[in-house]
Order: sequence, then C-alpha cells, then structure tokens
Amino acid sequence: MEINKYFDVKITILKKLVVEDIHKEYAKENLPVVCAKGKVGDEFISKNCEMPEKFCIGAWKGLESKVMLLASGDNSPYVKQDGVAIHSCNDGLHPVIYKLERL
Repeated sequence: MEINKYFDVKITILKKLVVEDIHKEYAKENLPVVCAKGKVGDEFISKNCEMPEKFCIGAWKGLESKVMLLASGDNSPYVKQDGVAIHSCNDGLHPVIYKLERL
C-alpha cells in the first residue's frame, strides 16, 4: 500500500479588501463590508491537505486546490518564490487574500 506524504502548508491572512461600490449595490442590508472571519496576520496550518480547524469553509473551497499543489511539492507558476502561493477566497463581496507557504 502506498502512503502519500504531503508537506504542511501555512495559510496566512495577508489582506482584507473593501469593495464598497460592489457591496453597496449587491449586498443585503446589515451585511458587514469587510469579512468578519479572522484578521490580517492570522495563521492556520493545513496538514495532509485538510482544512485547518476554525478556517472559513467558503475560503477553503477556493484555496483547497492551491494548498494541494504546494503540499504535493509543486510550485505556483505565478509567484517567484518556490513553495509560496498568493490566492484569494471566492467571496466577491468580502475578498480576502491569503499567502500559502509550504513548510
């Protein structure tokens, strides 16, 4: 039986964006303009390509394949540093940018 060995991947909230114009036009009332989950600098560790505890499920859906890429030893084609990727969650009303780092 073959056992896959994955690297751990650190996920850091790098930046939270404000898109007031889009939010104003499309968001329901009383919805915060900035993502309410976590703060800039918060770190999470993905082990065996699994979603870290207390990590946003919606953000994970957008990052999971990128975490798997780094965890398997591959590199992002867009970032100059090996083992690093920069990606965002898929929430257009509350965009959050994450830094992923292979450990």
